[in-house]
Amino acid sequence: MAEDWQSGGFGLYVHWPFCAAKCPYCDFNSHVSRQIDETVWRDAYVKEIERVAAETSDKVLNTIFFGGGTPSLMSPELVSEVIEAARRGWRWSNDVEITLEANPGSVEAGRFAGYRMAGVNRVSLGVQALNDADLRRLGRIHTVAEARGAFDIARAEFDRVSFDLIYARQDQSMADWRAELSEALEMAVDHLSLYQLTVEDGTAFADRFRAGGLRGLPEDDLAADLYAVTQEVCATHGLPAYEVSNHARPGSESRHNLVYWRYGDYAGIGPGAHGRLTLNGQKFATEAPRAPGLWLDAVKAGRGELAREPLSPQDQGAEYLMMCLRLSEGLDMARFSRLFGADLPEEKLVSLENLGFLRRDRGILQATAEGRILLNSVLAELLPDQA
Repeated sequence: MAEDWQSGGFGLYVHWPFCAAKCPYCDFNSHVSRQIDETVWRDAYVKEIERVAAETSDKVLNTIFFGGGTPSLMSPELVSEVIEAARRGWRWSNDVEITLEANPGSVEAGRFAGYRMAGVNRVSLGVQALNDADLRRLGRIHTVAEARGAFDIARAEFDRVSFDLIYARQDQSMADWRAELSEALEMAVDHLSLYQLTVEDGTAFADRFRAGGLRGLPEDDLAADLYAVTQEVCATHGLPAYEVSNHARPGSESRHNLVYWRYGDYAGIGPGAHGRLTLNGQKFATEAPRAPGLWLDAVKAGRGELAREPLSPQDQGAEYLMMCLRLSEGLDMARFSRLFGADLPEEKLVSLENLGFLRRDRGILQATAEGRILLNSVLAELLPDQA
């Protein structure tokens, strides 16, 4: 009998925690370090992959994702060693997607050719803006010219290339964003990740905001309009939203991220990496120590993760709902009921349908475009005890 996680598949996430510089908006687990001993990191990654693979040898690997940090600071040789460890550890599907995140400032033609030879078949570029002044405001260390050059290098080596942009930036008008987005779409991409700028606790932007800086951020109404025009322009260019912040030509969606959003299983390897693993019928949440040194020490001691948390049926149902309602394809209501142990409240569903935030069709529940804008509120209505 198939286990629930198989509806989403199985992926491997590898976290590289180092960057050339820390961006002021970033709350990811990333660090700046002058000296990195790749031999030490190779041994740690391989050891952790071997440990987790021994527990999950029944799973077929669908995807690998190198995230960070800036994984394009890793040597192609290190990336190859990690991929080969995964190849030894699990059976692979016939078309494993292997994605590597890259920053334009760290892109070199020879290095990208090396990644391709190592097995990487998809690249995601952190472009963030097509405007040099805004790149400086965002603390990025590349220029628009370097971003375009990196994109051309990536397209020469890989069939599948995505890049990220941040919008709702300081003093950005609707006309500014529409023009920039149209420019991005003219670069013949098949996937775009488009994120609204948010001020996260613990970042330099948060400190600046509290001190009265960071002026010119859009009011809520303009931010909502920017989101709406994003959906319109991307759909017109053949890259409709398949998730709240992600757009792709049909068939070019990020398969690794779909593992998350379809509530599959994934192993998280590296400092601060999270995972979801089903073992002997029980789904667990896993998390690794955040500090690079502490993670390396934990791996040397035999286990590079903190205590696992068993997820209750209510936890699993809530996570499935929160992840899958982000997708335009929606979620299987019968699957939710199996996980959660109860159906979604009918009166709430009807109310949210009448408001135009949800729709149902043959057992599939979807958030409408309006509902995805207010998704947190929709989720709080459906599962108030989990909000």
